[in-house]
Amino acid sequence: MQKLLTALLAPLALSVALAGPAVAQSRIKDIASIEGVRTNQLVGYGLVVGLNGTGDSLRNCPFTRQSLEGMTERLGVNIRGANANSKNLAAIMVTAELPPFATPGARVDVTVSSLCDAKSLLGGTLLVTSLQGADGEVYAVAQGSIQTGSVSGSGGSGSSVTRGVPTAGRIASGATVERETGFNLDSLQEVRLTLRNPDFTTAQRIAAAINATYPSTALAENGSVVTLRPPPALGMAGFISRVENMPVAVDTPARVIIDEVNGVIVMGENVRISTVAIAQGNLTISVQENPQVSQPAPFSQGETVVVPQSDVTVEEELGREIRLVDGSTSLSTLVNGLNALGVSPRDMISILQAIKAAGALQADIEVI
Repeated sequence: MQKLLTALLAPLALSVALAGPAVAQSRIKDIASIEGVRTNQLVGYGLVVGLNGTGDSLRNCPFTRQSLEGMTERLGVNIRGANANSKNLAAIMVTAELPPFATPGARVDVTVSSLCDAKSLLGGTLLVTSLQGADGEVYAVAQGSIQTGSVSGSGGSGSSVTRGVPTAGRIASGATVERETGFNLDSLQEVRLTLRNPDFTTAQRIAAAINATYPSTALAENGSVVTLRPPPALGMAGFISRVENMPVAVDTPARVIIDEVNGVIVMGENVRISTVAIAQGNLTISVQENPQVSQPAPFSQGETVVVPQSDVTVEEELGREIRLVDGSTSLSTLVNGLNALGVSPRDMISILQAIKAAGALQADIEVI
């Protein structure tokens, strides 16, 4: 019985021993986007009213005055030539992003920003403002109360405290879509997936994963684009909904990202290092000046002089022996070895650059 149990468990133990570590996988929708399915930027110019004396100065902002005169004329009031000096309104720019497939009547958020010398937009109301796309067409109309999320206060002596940015704000669901972009997905015979991080291996894996379920429907054109042709029975939208949830193992290049300003290092898991010896230490030289005053004896007709005296000390950090890093070392071994040297992040940056200069770091270094 014991021999039979051993014979049965032996193949299972061998398969477990030969199995490699599980590879992390990501959904296709998280690593690629559909070409043409994107947001569109909208922009408009408008007026904010109802400010508590924190708006534009009409003397310093001629376009605000012109906007006020034009708005009142359209409403049947003529103020041209009048000495208007209200500070309860401000000229602003309005920006928004039109989501893909947005239909007329849908609501989108807008952001407003002051154009001139307004102190705060808190409590203001945006008047009807048309939002245009890059083609000059109006795609949405915005209006509503502004929320800045900032706090400001001032005293009689001129002191003030401000938290946040009071000259910029947001209107939740402040714009109504008036026009569609006209992108008809169902009429397309094929679409292209665009990888957010171009890579030939990942593109081929995406095509292979799709073709395994839907044969001859995906082709990797290059490291950035995978072309999809849906089966007739599914349609484009149904095919994309199935494809975007497929898991794919993402391949990443060996790269080291260094931010020298903040002392940040980010290394990918594929970073390898050849056999190299590393030593690191610090030499500190301290110079301290202790001037001495030489006072002559009484009635000696001598002069009082200052005698310079310098104390120089040299401190060398010990205990940092040379460490040998074996070839084909993994990322975790490299990090553990550098930590064993007790180096700081900024010293580690210098070490990595020196290893790269020696030709032992099998990765690209990118300094940002």
